Amino acid sequence: MRRVVITGMGAVTPLGNDLRSTWEGLLAGRSGIDLIKAFDPSAFPVKIAGEVKDYDSTGAASPKEVRKLDRNVLFALTAGKEALADAGLNGFNPERVGVVVGNCIGGFNELMRQHDVLRERGPDRVSPTFLANVLVDSSSGQLAIELGMRGPNYAVVSACATGSHAIGEGAELIRRGDADAILAGGTEGCIHPLILAGFCMMRGLAAGDGDPARASRPFDARREGFVMAEGAGIVVLEELEAARARGAPIYAEVLGYGASNDAHHMLQPDPESGGVVAMMNAALERAGVAPDDVDYINAHGTGTPLGDLAETQAIKEVFGEHAYELAVSSTKSMLGHMFGAAGAIEAIACAMAIHESRIPPTINYEIPDPECDLDYVPNEARTADVGVALSNAMGLGGHNGCVLLGRVDD
Repeated sequence: MRRVVITGMGAVTPLGNDLRSTWEGLLAGRSGIDLIKAFDPSAFPVKIAGEVKDYDSTGAASPKEVRKLDRNVLFALTAGKEALADAGLNGFNPERVGVVVGNCIGGFNELMRQHDVLRERGPDRVSPTFLANVLVDSSSGQLAIELGMRGPNYAVVSACATGSHAIGEGAELIRRGDADAILAGGTEGCIHPLILAGFCMMRGLAAGDGDPARASRPFDARREGFVMAEGAGIVVLEELEAARARGAPIYAEVLGYGASNDAHHMLQPDPESGGVVAMMNAALERAGVAPDDVDYINAHGTGTPLGDLAETQAIKEVFGEHAYELAVSSTKSMLGHMFGAAGAIEAIACAMAIHESRIPPTINYEIPDPECDLDYVPNEARTADVGVALSNAMGLGGHNGCVLLGRVDD
């Protein structure tokens, strides 16, 4: 079995427009959540989100293409190019390098903009390129075009588990010999009035009245919901020996990957946590890693009352007494929920925790919930030897995906 490693990473998030600023923000316990600036939210009961700030699309694509592309595609191009530069992957065989990048909703902002054009100016003013730029696979296609990658290329779509599934499936392409390197991850750019209205009607959001930075409170007894966010996370996956041969930087190895479904409800987690348990067990078993060897879990941890409890119960079932020795944190407390990009950004946080021996905290954790009684790394980052880390992701429709990462010893 070919071994797969992460050699490059890129990020666009509410905490920064690159990997380093995002990681430093996480370690500092800084929140990227604020009042929505993209539109006037005054008519909504929830007025906050994790928006990408001061984003500059220069260099994402040509100025002509930038004018056409949806926000989520631009984020993916920026993060993907950063990841490729970080990996130093130059002069590659284009037939052996592919792209697996997905998102939840596709080019929603551009779709709605073109709908307004149709309604206000008529059908002959709709852009002839808009359909190609609102597809869920527009990001993977544009990355291949921009970077000249002619290997396997597709978009994974599994709601908020998308980013994890994309990395897991990208690693599988390399393991079975279909590619030598894959650009993998997720992107999202859907902070729009209609999306906000839908989530408000679902009653799943935290309002954050008076202090947006304190709205996302995963595992805290006062948690009331998640905060919607946007951004992208992309990694370069490579076959280990090829990466070593070219002297590539190695952040972590993809040891295992688990995927499952709750088969319970489109909106609510399974109270028995069966799918989440199966997902984590699958990743551990495929990697040949004992539960006691895992040091850190970056939890899905959205801050919903039912979701955080179900994930905590699943961790206890899989890890037994070791669950109380694990560090478990939710970076959504700082970033918000980046939907299709969430699993990818959280896998990146795990890789950085392994690489730099630092664990990002769960901020806003002040009042413990007796039923959520694990070590959630409250409020301050922690220095720790992280040899194995697990990134969990769950999505609407019962989709579950996790990526198990480990240190590569020289």
